[in-house]
Amino acid sequence: MNIKISGHHLEVTPAIRDYVTAKMERIARHFDQVIDISVILSVDKLVQKIEANVHISGKDIFVQTEDADMYAAIDALADKLDRQVLKHKEKYTDSARHGSSIKHQAVE
Repeated sequence: MNIKISGHHLEVTPAIRDYVTAKMERIARHFDQVIDISVILSVDKLVQKIEANVHISGKDIFVQTEDADMYAAIDALADKLDRQVLKHKEKYTDSARHGSSIKHQAVE
């Protein structure tokens, strides 16, 4: 899993980088087919905005959050991303379990 963290109008400090990396590892724990994650941190006046694009085999998931506090925004982003990845994982495992071709029985 590759994690790319960049800042827009913001210097990404080692503390923020470590915090984001720790939160994104939680996503990889839930679903092992995460290929890469791109996180963009930005500041507009008093609003901290975070965007994440997660590339999973077969799908890209985009999530963004805004908050007055950077760490609260990172937590909210991780929660949203976690829900989206688990939702995709559930659909992925259901379709793999039932097979791609579902046979329907005729009703008489």
